[in-house]
Amino acid sequence: MRRMAVMAAASAIALSGCAQQASEVAASYVSPLQYQSYSCNQIAQEATRVSARVSQLTGVQDQRASGDAAAMVVSAIIFWPALFFIRGDDENAAELARLKGEFEALQQAA
Repeated sequence: MRRMAVMAAASAIALSGCAQQASEVAASYVSPLQYQSYSCNQIAQEATRVSARVSQLTGVQDQRASGDAAAMVVSAIIFWPALFFIRGDDENAAELARLKGEFEALQQAA
């Protein structure tokens, strides 16, 4: 009985900590006013830089989400201590949200 309670608690913690797919990370609001003094060329360069970083973080976030999903399957079926390998969302998701917001702000400024 106690083992079932431990497994249920570990599952609840793991489910709440699973990493989201990058497409599910919402953009944070970034004011386009910070780009109002930029020239068209500067906006294009900044948009290129932000876009490249978003692409990089998207790959990392999707990889973490896939890894967390696999750990959930393994832990649920075979080995419950695998729940401790679920990393969840962290500063990567926060940075991705911020950069998505910056990209939207750049589009508005353009």
